[in-house]
This record gives sequence, C-alpha cells and structure tokens, in this order.
Amino acid sequence: MGTCFSSSTKSTAEISPFDLVVKTPPSSAAATAPPTQRIPTATATKTETPTVSFAATVRLYGPPNSLVTTYLRFALLHKKVPLRFVPSEDQKPTIQVGSETVSGSLEVLLRYIEDKFPEPRLMIWKFNLEGFDEATPLIVRAIWLQHRSMLWHMERMLRWSEDLAARGGKKAVDPSVGTPKMEIRKFAKSYTHLQELMLEHAQMEERILFPVLESVDRGMCKSANEEHGRELPMMNGIKEDIKSIGVLDSGICSEALFSLASRFKSLQMMCKTHFEEEEKDLLPMVEAAEMGKEKQKKLLNQSLEVMSGTHSNSFDFLLEGLTPQEAMQYLDLLMKFGDPNLISSFLCSDVVD
Repeated sequence: MGTCFSSSTKSTAEISPFDLVVKTPPSSAAATAPPTQRIPTATATKTETPTVSFAATVRLYGPPNSLVTTYLRFALLHKKVPLRFVPSEDQKPTIQVGSETVSGSLEVLLRYIEDKFPEPRLMIWKFNLEGFDEATPLIVRAIWLQHRSMLWHMERMLRWSEDLAARGGKKAVDPSVGTPKMEIRKFAKSYTHLQELMLEHAQMEERILFPVLESVDRGMCKSANEEHGRELPMMNGIKEDIKSIGVLDSGICSEALFSLASRFKSLQMMCKTHFEEEEKDLLPMVEAAEMGKEKQKKLLNQSLEVMSGTHSNSFDFLLEGLTPQEAMQYLDLLMKFGDPNLISSFLCSDVVD
C-alpha cells in the first residue's frame, strides 16, 4: 500500500486509505494467483441485477459491533460508492440502493454488491496481496497487514506533525480541527492508538512468533528483538513530547513541534527498515517451518489474544490504516480462523462501527 496522499480538502488528521486509489495487483502476481472464488448467488425473484451508474448514497444498515457489517462496509468502500452506515439493532445487515432493499447472509449481500457495482472487483477470500497466496501462513498474513497499517499511520502522523510545526502551533485552516489545544488533544489520542498497536504487535511477535522460529534455529530473531528495544524509547519520547506541547502556549511551541516531527521521521524510517527486514528474512521462515492448519490457527488466535487491546480499543484504527481490500483480507482472517469466543470478547466493547 502506498503512502502518497491524493489531493484532498480534508485535514491531515482525516485523510485515510479510502481516499487512495486501490492498487491493481502486480501482473506477475496475477498470473500465478489462483482464480477468485465465486460468491454464492443470492436467491431472489430477479434473474439479473442491473448495474448502475450511481450518484445516490448507498445505505448500509446493521449492528455496529459486527464483523459482517464491518466487512460489508469495507466492500462498499472498495467499490468507491457514496456510503452511509446507519447503525441498527437488527442482526441481519441490509443494503439499500435507491428503491432496492436487499438483506440476507454475508454471501448474498456480497453477491449483490459485486453484481450491482462490478468494478473494481472484490478479491473475495483469496489472500492475493503483494504476491502472497493461500499457502502463506495465517500469522504471516496478519503480521504483514498490521505492518501496512502501522506504516500508513506513521506516515499520516508524520505529515500531521510537520503541518503543525509549519503553522507554529497556530489554528488549522480546517475549522473541524478546532482550536490549537483541541488539535493537539486529537493528535495525542491518535498517537495513543498507534502506540498501543505498535507495542502489542511487538509483544505478539516476541511471545508468539519468535519462539516458533527460535525453536528451529536459535538466534534467528536476535536482530528483530534488538530493533524492538531501540524503538521503545523513541515511542516513549514522542509520547512525552506530545504531553509537553499540550501544556505550552500555542505561540511558543514551534520549536517543540519541529522536534516532534523530527522524532516521528526517525521512528518512521526505523520501523520501515525493521518491517522490511522482517518480511524479507523472518516471515518466509514461518512457511519453511511447515506448520499444519490447526497449528497455524492456534498461533493466529494466540497472537490475537496478545493483541486484545488493539482488537477492542483500537480496532477501527487498525482497519483505517488499510485499503478497503486489505481490511477485508484482515476481517477474513478473523471470521474464518478466529476463535468465536475470543472475537466476541473484542466486539463486546462496541467499538467497531
């Protein structure tokens, strides 16, 4: 996933991957990828669902704390249709397009979305990003997607911090950001989510992934552990900088803001190198360990349990750092392989909207 922003009138804080053009998979990967699984056809009185050139807003109704509702939301975002989500207590999600109203299972609604809005295609239930395929271990898929989200959020917050510094802490052009003090509080809240995601991700690797690799080749994860150790003080330093800026008068915090932006730049570069090295040197070794599906499912659920804070308090934040297609891939992992009781404990916090 790229980190270049498209032209937008939104504030830096509001730009998300939904505003980016979803990339077409590389031709080399497409040539070797297995065919996309077909979605079961909806049972309906109509024999054909006409495609439309849409201007009207598509409405999605359903419970906000539901993986199915969230999955449908990202499917519609992937189609780039004007979308309005309307929370509903009805456990069966419903899609309304003009005078048409369709409800049913996830498969039925995905088939309707695919027929109604043919492009871009939904790459359903196939992990076909960056050349990965169905043989890619489950925990590797989850880690790769978490890397994408963290890198995107770091890029977003770096741009935001640079914008704050350039303005010298003065009021933003976008009135929705509020006063300088309000903007710093929003910045601090966003960083709290990012720090939780990064800390739990590191803990998950150290407790779940690295022991598996160390059991077959001791010392393999030494470099990655050292990277985690170097990143932690930098993350804590950024947190303290944000606290200090929050109590300063907006007219005298320019130097502190430039220091904050510099720290973010260093953290972004360090993490980017760290993630690239992991994806090149460590993650392929998980596949080489030749684990069966049951062992893979166990590792995935153990990793989710370690990252329980992220998947409850910061779940939206994690998904917002992904393109809609990537978010659907992540939700697929949870719906197909996640322990139902564990996933339910995440959703009980009512934070997925």
